[in-house]
Amino acid sequence: MDRPSEGRGLIVVGGGPGGYVAAIRAAQLGAAVTLIERERLGGTCLNVGCIPTKALLRCAGLARSAREGAGRGIHMTLDRVAWEEVLDYQRWVVKRLVDGVSALLKKNQVEVIRGTASFIKPKTLKITGEKNEIREADRIILATGSAPVVPPVPGLKESRYVMDSTGALSVQRFPETMVVIGGGVIGVELACAFQALGCHVTIVEALPRLLPSMDGELAGMLAAGLERQGIKILLGCRVVRVADGPEGARVTVERAGTEEVLSADKVLCAVGRRPCSEGLDPEAGGLLRERGRILTDNRQQTNIPGVYAVGDCAGEIMLAHTASAQGEIAAENAMGGQAVYHPACVPSGVYAFPELAGTGLTEEQAKERNIPFRVGRFPLSANGRALIANGGEGMVKVLVGEELGELLGVHILAPNATELIAEGVSAISMEGLAADLIAAVHGHPTLSEAVREA
Repeated sequence: MDRPSEGRGLIVVGGGPGGYVAAIRAAQLGAAVTLIERERLGGTCLNVGCIPTKALLRCAGLARSAREGAGRGIHMTLDRVAWEEVLDYQRWVVKRLVDGVSALLKKNQVEVIRGTASFIKPKTLKITGEKNEIREADRIILATGSAPVVPPVPGLKESRYVMDSTGALSVQRFPETMVVIGGGVIGVELACAFQALGCHVTIVEALPRLLPSMDGELAGMLAAGLERQGIKILLGCRVVRVADGPEGARVTVERAGTEEVLSADKVLCAVGRRPCSEGLDPEAGGLLRERGRILTDNRQQTNIPGVYAVGDCAGEIMLAHTASAQGEIAAENAMGGQAVYHPACVPSGVYAFPELAGTGLTEEQAKERNIPFRVGRFPLSANGRALIANGGEGMVKVLVGEELGELLGVHILAPNATELIAEGVSAISMEGLAADLIAAVHGHPTLSEAVREA
């Protein structure tokens, strides 16, 4: 490992949705690309995040359908949930997608090295793994992802009943009771899945509301719906300590000065994620960081010319599609382009029952920025397709600029909201007006009509 290997192509560190997309795009643009991944291609999203969670939610949705059929004249019996078969289904979905990523990298002639990369000086990486060598490159794209946050709660790290989201997606014995610490996207989605499959779930959230990054009005509506489904929600509630009992955990919480003990078979810690770049030794590479994240400009370039960072390791918004978009931008700029990342219309989604999605400004953000706006609302109880799908639960909410009538934000609580939000993303990204969406004829009966009506 004394001498740098020959060749000065493009190196991508990390094979998640930011890294593998960047590698493929750079290869398409003519680069000789090497991708270094220490674990599994696909990263957190494909292996232990977005994809297995949605597979689990699909199974949970089927269980819900079996229970709800009687109200529509279809009488079914849910005999049992075969948890191991649910896990097998998750693994099958994950394998198909990871195999697809591997095939795409091979097709685009990307060299994949299994190992760990760390800087020894700017633009020089030490690789340890199936190959042990030093490589230099004029162009490097960093996509090292994120890791779960573990808050400093006494007993939390030591408890054998506490798991993170990765553990929840592979827990061997399905729990009868679960306490979820954290009311963000991960906590809410997994709470919905486990509750629908038969687990008694309690969400503990320190803030006064669930899903603080989403529109407050619709997040409140979703929280009320989750409680009707049987999920217990404790807001403004702080976890004091966790202790192990003979058959489960005892979670002591404090709310309004009063302590309460919650017992559970399992405790899911889902308070968020943090940028992961420590093993990379970014300081040796000369990179600037802030609160753990690698700093970049709007072209995804770091303070070192030719070195880019994308996705969770560089961003405050940790979403797979954000990482992929940034990966394409970094690859194009590394190959001489001038692409710019525009975060204003990135969609966010919560795959609950029903789904919640949003893009652009929330009402809270518009008020903070003193932007004059009007609000349009349309309840799904007046939409025929929604009435058929889930009894009309939900709402579409739009924010429109007061002076010009431009779309500022679109927020949807509805079945398939994460699909419907694409119309709002397109309209805002093209600086469209509310009048443009109103003028577009929407099919009937569809859920998308509610966007126009709002």
